[in-house]
Amino acid sequence: MRVERGATLGVVGESGSGKTVLARTVMGLLPPSVTIRSGTVRFDGHDISTTAAARPHWGSEMAMIFQDPMSSLNPVMRAGRQIGESLQLHRGLSRRDADARAVEALRAVGIPEPERRARQYPHEMSGGMRQRVMIAIALACEPKLVFADEPTTALDVTVQAQILDVLAEQQAAHGMSLVLVTHDLGVVAGRTDEIAVMYAGRVVERATTKELFASMRHPYSAALLASIPKLEDPKHTRLDAIPGRPPDIVAPEPGCAFAPRCSRAQPSCHTAAPALVEGTPGHWWACFFPLAAAGESVEPSPVLAPRRHISDVKVGA
Repeated sequence: MRVERGATLGVVGESGSGKTVLARTVMGLLPPSVTIRSGTVRFDGHDISTTAAARPHWGSEMAMIFQDPMSSLNPVMRAGRQIGESLQLHRGLSRRDADARAVEALRAVGIPEPERRARQYPHEMSGGMRQRVMIAIALACEPKLVFADEPTTALDVTVQAQILDVLAEQQAAHGMSLVLVTHDLGVVAGRTDEIAVMYAGRVVERATTKELFASMRHPYSAALLASIPKLEDPKHTRLDAIPGRPPDIVAPEPGCAFAPRCSRAQPSCHTAAPALVEGTPGHWWACFFPLAAAGESVEPSPVLAPRRHISDVKVGA
């Protein structure tokens, strides 16, 4: 994958698909016991595949907004100090200047009364405010690349929209690149330039956002989209779900990882794993039997059963 300066890449997939591991790999935050078997990570032309090589870029050039602010923030340090600490380390500011900049950072992410909030501890704030503090810490040194790992998890939809708006505003102000990690295709639909869909630790489809939603080619991508509840559906409509469960990453079975859950699968899918290939210019997918492109006249995809009204479901002994 490649992320251009100022662009937004969405990385989507269900829990356990490898999204967070991918982000932590690029940042060099994996445990010492983990090794990269193949491939490299390059940032601004420099190889940063090891933690030692990535460490000089932390904070000043690359930053990460972690998934759970309550467990990521220091519970015994005031919010302003946690932001100022980064500014002192990476920008060489004095304690007084760093504290003043911390207040401005809190104001920039939409926190009311930033002077008072800077003196508070994380437990004195709501979930939405804690997430804003996390964003302020990540953006304090104006990095070139930011990973947002499920930044709206456990927040209500109104606060989710506010958090995503803050990220978009700060990205536009500083020209930074953003990698938005989420399990929800709806979140990335209008906020990314490109989307990479992950399953079982691999990218199974990648395209521009417009192309992906216009013509999904991998059955898993289509299944993710179909699982989102639709406002226009009548009441008591049974929700779509992807059958089966994710594979064991530690001891994977041969063939395509999605084959046991995909009703398009053929015998060859259970013996060989498809490579990620550029099927059409700018659109990559890893599937032997991809879905039809937009405008093609073929049978409907049998990835999921047709949506049914709850009254159509019969329960028997």
